[in-house]
Amino acid sequence: MNDQSTPEIDESKAPLIEHLIELRQRLLWAVAALVVAFGFSLFFADDIFAILVKPLTAAFPAGEGTLIYTKLYEAFFVEIKVAMFAAFFLAFPIISNQLWAFVAPGLYAQEKRAFLPFLIATPVLFMAGAALAYFIVMPTAFRFFIGFEGEVAGLSQEALPAMGDYLSLVMQFILAFGVCFQLPVLLLLLNRAGLVTRAQLKGLRRYMVVAAFALAAILTPPDVISQLMLGIPLILLYEVSLAIMWFTDRKKIEIEEA
Repeated sequence: MNDQSTPEIDESKAPLIEHLIELRQRLLWAVAALVVAFGFSLFFADDIFAILVKPLTAAFPAGEGTLIYTKLYEAFFVEIKVAMFAAFFLAFPIISNQLWAFVAPGLYAQEKRAFLPFLIATPVLFMAGAALAYFIVMPTAFRFFIGFEGEVAGLSQEALPAMGDYLSLVMQFILAFGVCFQLPVLLLLLNRAGLVTRAQLKGLRRYMVVAAFALAAILTPPDVISQLMLGIPLILLYEVSLAIMWFTDRKKIEIEEA
């Protein structure tokens, strides 16, 4: 009995060990891509930071505006953070490719076709959210914040943003909008998995409006403009998700009837 059971245990362990070895290899490639991207980004950190500063520059009157750092090491660590931030975006295609290469062999062809649109939509929607934050939301919000410059009781009130604080604010805007724009991917995946239906989500529409603005209040600075500019797109993305579900459900019914 023992002689017969031992080979079965060894055979069952072999695939697991092979998967762990492959996972380690995939992780090493992902980390290597991130390290290379970090080195490249660090070399161009000043140029990348200059791009991130442009919305603030445009918000100030021409020739005005100053970025300061209040700690001697702040400017150095800002460059490190900028390089890490940029490295993630540069390495993301390789990281996602390694993840897909590890998962794909365990999927049927039909499952691969079902997941591929979501894999493509994820970076596209993230970039769309980040672009909205960079080109529209941040310039508008920064002009609103800088509008408080002037005199108060005979004293000059001037905006002097610190480099570290400004970078944190920019990263907050970009990540908040990029992540929130994944809402259609999340809802459609839940629908595809059978966890939620279009009718259920449609019934939750009024609660989604409240949740969208509550989430916007948490993820953006405490100003009405930023919250509206995130809350309204979230509601629109929710409606787009419902429209896509309606289309796919109708197409599925037509296929079944045929």
